[in-house]
Amino acid sequence: MAAVVAATRWWRLLLVLSAGGMGASGAPQPPNILLLLMDDMGWGDLGVYGEPSRETPNLDRMAAEGMLFPNFYSANPLCSPSRAALLTGRLPIRNGFYTTNAHARNAYTPQEIVSGIPDSEQLLPELLKKAGYVSKIVGKWHLGHRPQFHPLKHGFDEWFGSPNCHFGPYDNKARPNIPVYRDWEMVGRWGGRLCSRRPGTWAGQEVGRNPTGSRTRSKSHCPDGAVLVPGRGGSTSGHGSTGYYEEFPINLKTGEANLTQIYLQEALDFIKRQARRHPFFLYWAVDATHAPVYASKPFLGTSQRGRYGDAVREIDDSIGKMLELLHDLHIADNTFVFFTSDNGAALISAPEQGGSNGPFLCGKQTTFEGGMREPALAWWPGHIAAGQVSHQLGSIMDLFTTSLALAGLTPPRDRAIDGLNLLPALLQGRLMDRPVFYYRGDTLMATTLGQHKAHFWTWTNSWENFRQGIDFCPGQNVSGVTTHNLEDHTKLPLIFHLGRDPGERFPLSFASAEYQEALSRITSVVQQHQEALVPGQPQLNVCNWAVMNWAPPGCEKLGKCLTPPESIPKKCLWSH
Repeated sequence: MAAVVAATRWWRLLLVLSAGGMGASGAPQPPNILLLLMDDMGWGDLGVYGEPSRETPNLDRMAAEGMLFPNFYSANPLCSPSRAALLTGRLPIRNGFYTTNAHARNAYTPQEIVSGIPDSEQLLPELLKKAGYVSKIVGKWHLGHRPQFHPLKHGFDEWFGSPNCHFGPYDNKARPNIPVYRDWEMVGRWGGRLCSRRPGTWAGQEVGRNPTGSRTRSKSHCPDGAVLVPGRGGSTSGHGSTGYYEEFPINLKTGEANLTQIYLQEALDFIKRQARRHPFFLYWAVDATHAPVYASKPFLGTSQRGRYGDAVREIDDSIGKMLELLHDLHIADNTFVFFTSDNGAALISAPEQGGSNGPFLCGKQTTFEGGMREPALAWWPGHIAAGQVSHQLGSIMDLFTTSLALAGLTPPRDRAIDGLNLLPALLQGRLMDRPVFYYRGDTLMATTLGQHKAHFWTWTNSWENFRQGIDFCPGQNVSGVTTHNLEDHTKLPLIFHLGRDPGERFPLSFASAEYQEALSRITSVVQQHQEALVPGQPQLNVCNWAVMNWAPPGCEKLGKCLTPPESIPKKCLWSH
C-alpha cells in the first residue's frame, strides 16, 4: 500500500509539471490506459522474445521504446479465469471464477454456463470512473454472456465484441451462433465451426453423450480438445466447412475473416473521440490467435509460420497503427500501454493453429511455465525509459492495481487484492519481492518465489484424454513431471530453479541445501496465503442449455431470436 501511495503522490506532481497531462479545460488529468490482451498467444511468439521469423516489428519496437518483462504471468492457464483476474486484481479462487465440481479442474464460460462475474466484484472500469475515465472493451468479454453479466453493467461505457469464444458455426437449433454486440444489443452473430468441447457435446457431458443422455457420433478432432459432431441439424459440408458466421463470417477453409480489422477500427475511432476530452481506458481483447485462427485477406499467406503467424502479423500491424495514432494526436506521452496474453499458447492446436511458448514446458491448460508465463511489454514515452528489461515477477492482476495507481486511486480496502502496483518497477527500476501462485480450479498447484518454483501437484491431463489425442505437452514428456495422473507432491514438492532450468526438466535434489532453503521460504509464503484465503463462491459449477445465446438483447430488431430448449440445470463436468 505504501508503494501505491508514493506512486500516486509522484504522479500528481508530474501532472502539475507536465503539459501532456492537461485536458481540454487545462486541468491536470491522469494518463490514458490502453491494455492489449491477446488470446492464447505464447511467450515465444514475438521477435523480441526470440521467435526466429521476426515478424512482429511493431511489438518489437514497442519493447525497444519501453520495457520488456521476461517473468510475467497470467493468473490461470485458461481464458475466463485469467480475464476475471485482470479486471478484479484478484485470483480466480477469490473472485469465483473456478469450479468445485472436481479436484484441480480448469473451467471457463462456454455458452451453457449459468453464472458469470459476481456483482460483488469491483471491476477496473467501474473504479476508474471515480477519476473521470471513459472505458471501452473491444473484443472478447468471456465473463458471462447473460444480460446480468454484461460488461456495461460492470463499468464499461462502450463495447464492441462477443461474450464468448468464437467456436461454431452452430446450426441455431441444437446450439445458437455466438452474438456480436455493440454496447447493450447484439448486431449480428458469428461462431467457429460445428464443434463441441470434449468431453461430449457441451462443457460438462461425457464423451459421446448430449445433455439428454443419448449417444452422439463424435469422431473427428478439433483444436483445444473439441469434437466434430456431424449430424446435429447441420453437416460437415456446407456451413460447417465454409465457415458460415451470418453477419460476421470466418472462412474456416482459408482462415479469412475481417474481424481484427473491425476491432482495430473500433479502437482507433474510440481513441480519436476521447483524445484530450476525457482520460480513457481501452481494453483491446482480440481473439484471432485462438483456434480456429483467422486473418484478413491482405495478411493470409504472408507469414513463415502459417495461418497462426498470419494472425500474429495482423495483430502486430494493428498495434502499430494504434501507437502511430497516439503519436499523431500528440497523446503518446500521456498514454500508458501494456501488452500481454491471457494464458500460454495452446500447443494442442500447434503448429498451424497455435503458437510458441519458447523454452518453457507445456502450454495452455497446465500450470507449467508454458501455460502461464506470458509475453509482456510496457510503453509510455517520456516516462518509461526506452530499452529496459525488468526481472520483476509480474502478474496480469498487477494491471488492475497499476492502472488504479496511474489514475490516482487506491484499490478497494474491503477485500484482498492480489495485484501489485508495478509503477516502482516501471518508473524507477525497482524489484519487489512477491510470490506467484499457480491455481488450477480450486487447487494451488505451484508457487514461484524468486528463482525457485515448487510444484505441489503435477498434472497435464488424464490418460483417457491423452489417448484420445489431447496433448497439452506435445514432444515434451518429462518423467515424473508431465504426469497424466494428478500427482500429490504436497509433502515433498518438486522444486526447480527457473533461472538455470526454465524448462522445468531438472528438479533439485531433495537432499540439497538449496532445496531445503527454497522449500522453507516457499512453505512459509504458502502457509500465510492459505491461512488468510477466503475462497469466493464458485461460479463455474452449473450448466444449462436453456441459458445459451438463444435470444440476446437486440435479437428481436434483427429477427435473430431463437427458441430455447427446456431448462435443465446440470452439474458441469470439466475433464481437465
